[in-house]
Formats: sequence, C-alpha cells, structure tokens
Amino acid sequence: MGKRTDKNSYTIIFAIGMVLVVGSLLAYASSSLKGRIDTNKELEKQQNILYAMGVNENDDSNAVFVSTEDAPKLFSEYIKKQIVIQGDDISEDNNAYLIDVKKQQTLAKAGEKRKLPLFIGEKEGQTYYIAPIRGKGLWDAIWAYIAMDDNMVIQGAFFDHKGETAGLGANINKRFFMDDFIGEELMSNGKFVGVNVAKGNADPLNIDKTDNEVDAIAGATITGDGVSAMLKSELKLYVPYFENLKNN
Repeated sequence: MGKRTDKNSYTIIFAIGMVLVVGSLLAYASSSLKGRIDTNKELEKQQNILYAMGVNENDDSNAVFVSTEDAPKLFSEYIKKQIVIQGDDISEDNNAYLIDVKKQQTLAKAGEKRKLPLFIGEKEGQTYYIAPIRGKGLWDAIWAYIAMDDNMVIQGAFFDHKGETAGLGANINKRFFMDDFIGEELMSNGKFVGVNVAKGNADPLNIDKTDNEVDAIAGATITGDGVSAMLKSELKLYVPYFENLKNN
C-alpha cells in the first residue's frame, strides 16, 4: 500500500513539474515572439514613412521599400524631427512613430484629446511633413502615410489595407494608384477639401492637380470612398499646424 502511495505521489509531482516547465517555456516563447513582432512593426512603420517621402527602392512599376536592415539608419538620416500635436500643444518626441493611431482615434471618440504624430523629413533640399492616418475600407481597416509640403500639397503617399478584395480594393497599395496622389492639392481657395477618389473623374490621366480628385479603381467604389473619407477626416486635423507654420 505504501509503495502504491509513493508511486501516486511521484506521478503527481512529476505532472506538476512538467506543467511548470512547459508553462515557463511557453511564456518565454510568447515573450520572445512578441518582442520580434514589435520590432518588425517598428521597422515597418519606418519603411512606410520613408516610402511616403520618396526614400524607397521603387523600380519602373513596383512599390519597393528600403530593406529592414537599412530602415533604422535611413530613418535617422532623413527624418529630422518627430512631433506630437495634442490640441494646442506641440512637442518633440523621438518615439512619435510608435504612437498607435487606432488607439488615438478611440480616445478621441471617448472625448479625450488625441495625439497626432507628424514626421518632418528632408531630402534633396525639400522638407516633407508625413502624417499617418487610418480609416475604414469595404471589409476592414485601411491606412496611409501621406507626405506633404508646407502648403499641404501631397508629395508622396503609401496606402495599405487589412482585408480589401484582391485585384480590386486591395490595389490601393499599388504604384498606379498611390502615385496619382503626388502633386494633388488638399486645399482649395484657402479651404481644406481633401482629395476625392472619384469614379466619374473627368481627368483619368490625372493631369489636373488642382481638381482635388484622383481616378478611382474599377470595381472598388466602397474602398475608394473609404480612402476619400480617411483623407478628409484625418488630414483636416493637421490644418491648424500648417496654418500656424505659415504665420510664424
């Protein structure tokens, strides 16, 4: 009877030990994986910001980022200042690129002051102001990094999505769509109007950069409407900063 009790105790102790060991290993693996995921997200944000201001490896037709190995160095080289706009307060923050835009939108809906990150870059004598924005497409989230000059004229753009339809709305991250925004004016007669992704655009070759429109993607009307709404609602929040920039 004593031997059987000893065996049962051993089995229980062994089982508890295995649970503790496996649990510790899983916790370590989860922690290590989260660290890698966070690092990858940081690098991706740097690549997106650089892409918008024209620091990329684009070929004739494809969107190509700088490598993850080069991103930190190039980010430090080209991004001269990172600022956070919160109401009337403007402060410098070298980690502004880590601000979660989705979280800030949620806080704004709850009545709190939202933090607006803005990245100021310089390339070949030109200053770029890059704003990260987020909206809603047909199926899920869409987002963008928009580079502007001090007149709020778009100098570059990067769009992406979580789950838009392949071959249709998903094409917002293709060169033929993103490049159309370069040179588009966000202001009209001193008033912010944004840029409309227009299905019936009378300028399909996108020659007129003062019409506040780009040509829509065929079969992606709702995604295009989401892009238009995102540009208008999100970039409008930066207008006071640019007005203050001109007055000082």
